[in-house]
Amino acid sequence: MNDCIFCKIVRNEIPNVTVYEDDVVKAFLDITQVTPGHTLLVPKVHIPDIFAYDTELAAAVFERLPKIARAIKASDPAIKGMNILNNNGKVAYQSVFHSHIHLIPRYSDQDDFGMHFGDHSAQYDTEKLEAVADKIHTQLEAQA
Repeated sequence: MNDCIFCKIVRNEIPNVTVYEDDVVKAFLDITQVTPGHTLLVPKVHIPDIFAYDTELAAAVFERLPKIARAIKASDPAIKGMNILNNNGKVAYQSVFHSHIHLIPRYSDQDDFGMHFGDHSAQYDTEKLEAVADKIHTQLEAQA
């Protein structure tokens, strides 16, 4: 993709600060630095989102994730944890449509990063949960 900003970063056509690179992925510091060390991991091949991965690419990309996460955490003793996020689709806050994984170091619960998980458990009994699971199982079987 000639217009994709992450493809341009992979090709070093746009300045970037790389923290890891091999033949499959590139990891570079996010320009926003939500917290210090905020890193993006991207496959070098242009792929829009997780739904487009094949098994081999998924294995290759996600195999590298723990190594990079450990290196980020070890880089600063103040890092207490890490959020690892992968947004897929505009409604899920994906803003660049080249698959990427955010590694966001966490220093404290006051480090200007937050997430909200709504609790809708009162709307789901076992029967409703099983109905949702059955739909997913059906799709998994169709993919097998």
